[in-house]
Amino acid sequence: MKPTQIWVDADACPNVIKEILFRAAERVELQVTLVANQPIAVPRSRFVRSVQVASGFDVADNYIVQQAQPGDLVITADIPLAAEAIAKGCLALNPRGELYTEDNIRQRLNMRDFMDTLRSSGVDTGGPPALSKGDRMAFANQLDRFLAGNRAGD
Repeated sequence: MKPTQIWVDADACPNVIKEILFRAAERVELQVTLVANQPIAVPRSRFVRSVQVASGFDVADNYIVQQAQPGDLVITADIPLAAEAIAKGCLALNPRGELYTEDNIRQRLNMRDFMDTLRSSGVDTGGPPALSKGDRMAFANQLDRFLAGNRAGD
């Protein structure tokens, strides 16, 4: 059986989250692939690689969706990408530790579309808060649960 891997929507992924992923890749010997439309520095490791795609709207997202296989984990804050990953049988986790599921992704898409409508009509909705220590911990905990689940079948 093909080993599960992790795909990272790396253009906007916080460095602290990338560091957590780099350590996890080494610890459990699992492939982590960062995809971005700019060069991304990664440590020298047989388990971590970076793929640079062409610039353009959703180019990195499309690459991830095309390459990811059922059972893979996609790290992204991009809700449409998370929805596509879930539809393909992948798991999706955002950098704040929220696991997107078939049960919650539709609600997240609806809220995203609503906020886009507000912004396009001139309403200042503000941005997301800075990544907190609690967010980092929530991410690490969710990642550990994912990794433990995969290792149980080894």
